[in-house]
This record gives sequence, C-alpha cells and structure tokens, in this order.
Amino acid sequence: MSMVPPEVAAKILESWRQNPMRRPRIAKVTVNIALGYSGERLVKAAEVLEQITGQKPVFRRAKRTIRAFGVRKGENIAVMVTLRGEKAIEFLKKAFEAVGYRLKASSIDQHGNVAFGIEEHILIPGVRYDPTVGILGMDVILTIERPGHRIVRRRRAKKKHIPLRHRVTREETMVLLSEMFGVKWI
Repeated sequence: MSMVPPEVAAKILESWRQNPMRRPRIAKVTVNIALGYSGERLVKAAEVLEQITGQKPVFRRAKRTIRAFGVRKGENIAVMVTLRGEKAIEFLKKAFEAVGYRLKASSIDQHGNVAFGIEEHILIPGVRYDPTVGILGMDVILTIERPGHRIVRRRRAKKKHIPLRHRVTREETMVLLSEMFGVKWI
C-alpha cells in the first residue's frame, strides 16, 4: 500500500465499513498462455494450465491471417481459463507468490482491473519443471467490480449504465489487494 497515502487508505476502508455495497470484490481471474502457433506445444501448455488451475482450459483461435508470423485465421494459438470464487482466490495466492507479492501500479487500468505476467510457470509453487514442456509464461488478469455491477450484463431486464461513482478506482484496487493478499505496489 506504499503508493496509496495512509489517510486515503483509511478513508476507503471506513467507507467500506459503513456501506458494504461499496466494497469491491474479485469477479473473475483470467489466465492466458499465448504461444502464437498451434501444435503439440500448445496441447502441453493446456495440460500445464489445467494442472495449475484445476480447471479445463479453452483454446483460443486466431482472428486473422498474419503471413509474416505464419498464423492462419481460425488456427488455435492460445489457451485460457476463467476462474471465479474460491478457485480464483486460491490461484491468486500462488500467482502473487510467484511474482513476490509485488506489482506495478501502472498494471491497474482506469476501472480498477489488474493485469500482470508470470515469466516462467515453474515459479508458481507446486509446479515442477518438465523438459518435454519447457518453460511457459502466462498473463493473469483480475476483473474487480462492486456488488450490483451485474446490471451492465443482464439480459432479461433492460441493461443499465454504471455511474462513475460506483466504479472501482485504482486506489481502491490497491487497498483491496494489499488487504486481501499483502501485495506491495511499486
């Protein structure tokens, strides 16, 4: 919480105590391994991702052909997993340990979402190096929102707009992750 002044952090925590609907939560965690090509290595990456997250990954296809890179439209080039609830929290504990509980403040967007990378999957606790797989990097994206944000996505009733006062700020994200996981901001 070094980036957020203590008086601002105290004000944010007090606002969460007074009104529980103001306290943000982790809606989902998306883990992505993008190789840029298909083949046996992508299948191995899917196995590694399933082992790390405990959930079956989905293959992602190329949106367009890029001849310079040898990528054809519709070819599988990446694998990803979306985690929610307890699985997301358990994975985040391991992921933050892999990066040393340190994140850059610039990795937070204007809506309070966080994205960071893990350079080598073997840094995650409990994962062993396998020479047939090699070393894979991955992207971890946290989507953070307040209760009531569902009105943006609902189908049955009319969708509504979320006002700026109900959106999550960068400072709130910093305080939330520092409080939940002990993340230090650089």
